[in-house]
Amino acid sequence: MKLKTTLILLAVVVAVALFIKFGESKRPNTEEALRQSHQVLQIESDQIDGIQIQNGDERTVLRRNGAKWRLETPIKDQADNAAVAGLISDLADWTKERTITAKEMAGDKAGMTEFGLTKPKLRLKLFGKNAPPEILFGKEGALEGRMYVRFENSRDVFIAAQSVRNDIARKAEDFRDRKLTELTTAQVARLALKTPAGEMELEKKADHWEIVKPLRARADDQKVNDLVAQFTTARIMQFVASDDGDLHPYGLAEPRGAITLFPADDKQGAMLQIGSAPAKMKDQIYVRFAPRHAVYTLAQKVEDVLALRPDDLRDRHLIRFDDDMLDRVTIEAPGKTKTVLARNGEKWTIANHRNQAAAEGEVHRLLEILHSTLVTKFVSSVASDLAKYGLDHPQLQVTLSSFASENTAETKAGERPFATIVFGKEENGNVYARLDDEPFIVAVKSELLGQIFANPVQWHEVAIFHFKPEQVHRLAVTTDQERSITRGPNEEWKWVTGSGEINPVNVRSMLNTLASLRAVQWIGPTIPAHGLEKPQITITFTTSPDDKAVHKLALGASNGNSMWFAHVDGRDGTFLVSNPDMNAFRLPLTKLAPPSPSPSPTAETSAAPVPSP
Repeated sequence: MKLKTTLILLAVVVAVALFIKFGESKRPNTEEALRQSHQVLQIESDQIDGIQIQNGDERTVLRRNGAKWRLETPIKDQADNAAVAGLISDLADWTKERTITAKEMAGDKAGMTEFGLTKPKLRLKLFGKNAPPEILFGKEGALEGRMYVRFENSRDVFIAAQSVRNDIARKAEDFRDRKLTELTTAQVARLALKTPAGEMELEKKADHWEIVKPLRARADDQKVNDLVAQFTTARIMQFVASDDGDLHPYGLAEPRGAITLFPADDKQGAMLQIGSAPAKMKDQIYVRFAPRHAVYTLAQKVEDVLALRPDDLRDRHLIRFDDDMLDRVTIEAPGKTKTVLARNGEKWTIANHRNQAAAEGEVHRLLEILHSTLVTKFVSSVASDLAKYGLDHPQLQVTLSSFASENTAETKAGERPFATIVFGKEENGNVYARLDDEPFIVAVKSELLGQIFANPVQWHEVAIFHFKPEQVHRLAVTTDQERSITRGPNEEWKWVTGSGEINPVNVRSMLNTLASLRAVQWIGPTIPAHGLEKPQITITFTTSPDDKAVHKLALGASNGNSMWFAHVDGRDGTFLVSNPDMNAFRLPLTKLAPPSPSPSPTAETSAAPVPSP
């Protein structure tokens, strides 16, 4: 074969391959071609940018505006995007049952009239790339749910589903968006209120709301977000009128109040004015929404905003702080030793008490109490007369601080207080309080004072000993006398001081209680009333074979509430032990001797006396 012939054949093969790849691949397969043959329209939904509906004398025009749709005729307003999306989806999926060609109707002069397609009242025109000719809607077909339609430039008639007709055979008002605003709650960064009581302004900083007018105060995030959501999710009940006419009939010439929502970087905002209630619809309120230049009615609940006062939106939590920032808690009370609780990794210590371990549960309880304590009353908006409320010389002060161990570019090493709470006078079950960075005086329940321990001893770890019973080598129990035992080579207990048969069950119970002893509560410094100068029981034990690691526990008087005062060497102060623990320490180390049997009765002693004659 000649080279020229070979090259020609090769070119033909390449051409066929390219045709198959780029030509045939773009043609629909058999299944797709069959589906398309049953569709009324071949459209790309995202290429439709305009819709015109002629329904009798009313013409409705909708235009795409970015990702949103707007109603342009007969009124200008934002459109219901879901309704428009549903219409376009139905157009894309619109199917036909049969085509009656113009040739088939050639001899039928009344054909178009019979189908209602000569001068139809309902017409639909789409705008956009590859938009089809105007669609004319005729009469209903013989089959249920079917109707006659045709394109303006064609005399072929389709028998098609009525779904699209149902979408468009409605008033223009039905295409208006009943959602009041497109704003979401998360987008609102500021709001302004005008009510009969005055004006309020609130701003969102980071994730929290603050009142900035008529006073500066923390706001209740949940309440403010609920207020904003009431308007961002509001549904229009009635479309009343354009706002360019007389507003007196709606009470909007001089509105009773207004709320304006501001997204970030928006100085104009979206203002909603509140008017009067319709005479025949007491469950609704007239409103004017400026961004849509219209008067609507909303549910009557919207007027609740008119009764709001600044205190209604204030954060009632005594303090708001981030646990992750907290490294130090300092508690001070007149005449008592200062307490400094310090975070050490995931643990807490008493920094000014030889860095002893703090009771983790008590520290977390304190933080939870501070987080959850609510203000019972906002007493004064100006902290000018501190003496009146006992805040010039507070009875308790709590300071929360962060702590940096090293200098950085942002901060210097050391403690950085970020909040201080002071507590003053108590009245009627409340105590006055204020935060040093807020110019207010508030009241909280007095019981809070008793939940903040003012003595370092009260913050001690509640675990007294951390041993296993088998680690105890020698045990001495002193009441009115001392009895001591030691563990032998075979793990058998032997007397050091004392006699009798040792009771291993009682010894085991005492060691189990001792090794894992936990305080019910630390009380504070030891005082004579605790009965520890002459304790009821003193227990001494060692945890090393050479008996050098000595531990001592003293148990004193009862607190009158089924608990007992106790002290342990090496730790300051007094704590309480429970009654069951005290009973375990009272167990005797010896077995009790069995009681002597009663003498058996004899015939002589048991015989009944004979009466004298």
